[in-house]
Amino acid sequence: MTGAPVFAFALLIGLGAPLLLYLFVRSEHDKGETMDREATEQAARRDTRSRE
Repeated sequence: MTGAPVFAFALLIGLGAPLLLYLFVRSEHDKGETMDREATEQAARRDTRSRE
C-alpha cells in the first residue's frame, strides 16, 4: 500500500527532472545571438588572450 505513492513520486521525479532540464536548455538556446564569421573569430580571440 505504501509502495504505490513512493513509486508514483519516483516516477514523477524520474520523468519530470529531464523534462525541466530540457526546457531550461531550450530557453537558453533561444536566447542565443547569431554571429557572422568575423564576429565569432574576434570573440574567440578575446577568450584566448593570456591573462597577466
